[in-house]
Amino acid sequence: QVQLVESGGGFVQAGGSLRLSCAASGFETYAMGWFRQAPGKEREFVAAISWSGNETPYGESVKGRFTISRDSAKNTVYLQMNSLKPEDTALYYCAVDVLHRAVVAVMAYEYDYWGQGTQVTVSS
Repeated sequence: QVQLVESGGGFVQAGGSLRLSCAASGFETYAMGWFRQAPGKEREFVAAISWSGNETPYGESVKGRFTISRDSAKNTVYLQMNSLKPEDTALYYCAVDVLHRAVVAVMAYEYDYWGQGTQVTVSS
């Protein structure tokens, strides 16, 4: 049974940092991604990491501020978020893509399993 459990969300002031974690179980090592969705907006790609960890695309709005990484031994993916802005406020989801693609997926529909999400709120 595939299970993804996010944690690490919370409330932070602008300029602060948070580290999200996504603990995965029930499957082998696959590409994983982080997406976010703010109220009234579409789900937005944040970052992804290939099964090897060698490929890490980022959404334009988070480049240079967020870093995705994985600990394969723990089957856990992390999202380090620095220099947070109020516009980063959203529900953050992790997801897994079980298809071994030549290029890491950045579209939500390409991901097969999703966690329940963890809320990140950034105050101005």
